[in-house]
Amino acid sequence: MNTQQSGLFITFEGIDGSGKSTQMELCAQALEAAGHPVILTRNPGGTEFGLELRQILLHSKGAVFPISELLLFIADRAQHMDEVVFPALQAGKIVLCDRHIDSTLAYQGYGRGLSLETIQELNTIALQGRQPDMTLLFDGDPNILAQRVNNRGQADRMEAEKADFHRRVREGYLTVASQNPQRIHVFNALDSVEALHQQVMQTVNAAGQNTDIVKSV
Repeated sequence: MNTQQSGLFITFEGIDGSGKSTQMELCAQALEAAGHPVILTRNPGGTEFGLELRQILLHSKGAVFPISELLLFIADRAQHMDEVVFPALQAGKIVLCDRHIDSTLAYQGYGRGLSLETIQELNTIALQGRQPDMTLLFDGDPNILAQRVNNRGQADRMEAEKADFHRRVREGYLTVASQNPQRIHVFNALDSVEALHQQVMQTVNAAGQNTDIVKSV
């Protein structure tokens, strides 16, 4: 696979209830209104193969052990990169993805306690050398964000984890962000939807003006 692309790859991250999916949709609408070709996708579940894996990962009635969980996420990611991300970037499109490599580090690494080195190695294999150009991380108190999840109805397998798990995931996200300050931009998930949208677009616009990947986003 040729990983030299002209598009822009932006991922949206955060613990459950952070509002990342809403912000991704608003970002897509703004970019499309400005005339930019945009692809909205998610990881897991951005392909037919991924949808089957997503059903297992989030709604399995049986036990899914941490290593199995990790390998399923990586399998989805590898498929997703080849089937969706690489072709879109080669076509010069802006790819907006709901969750990606940092979710695996935060949830399976810091949350489940699996080896961060192993996760990094597996992510490297799945990505084939192509990391996101930018990651937008929506951070907030897990107890407050859990209330949002509860208001949505029945929680999936990951959302239903105990509070301590989500606390570890949040800490993991913030650690990864501190290690990748050029790529990962952190936002306060408790800000209003409109305020967050404005902050997101300012960040994305700045990236478009300062990179050769996409001009004048």
